[in-house]
Amino acid sequence: MAFTASVGAPRIAAIEHPLGRLLGKPGDSAGQMAVLEATLSALTAINEPGGVVHLPFEWPETPRQARSHPEEPPPISKYLKKHPWMLRKFMVKEIPN
Repeated sequence: MAFTASVGAPRIAAIEHPLGRLLGKPGDSAGQMAVLEATLSALTAINEPGGVVHLPFEWPETPRQARSHPEEPPPISKYLKKHPWMLRKFMVKEIPN
């Protein structure tokens, strides 16, 4: 949150979730929707510049568990494993159709 505030974000809906999982766990559409709705509600409720609302969600894993690799690799990993020559295109944002 300190970084977000330091770059002059006009409003902050703070959540203590691991980087890359701010909306919640993969596949938890109900939980992700709850976070999204709470975020939008918090951001519309802040009246002054620099206002901060701490969202009432806790990550269900320990920090060590949250840093571990997922049981199933993400689809992009599977794709690049089968098509390693495409990595350069992804790195320069030339995403194939």
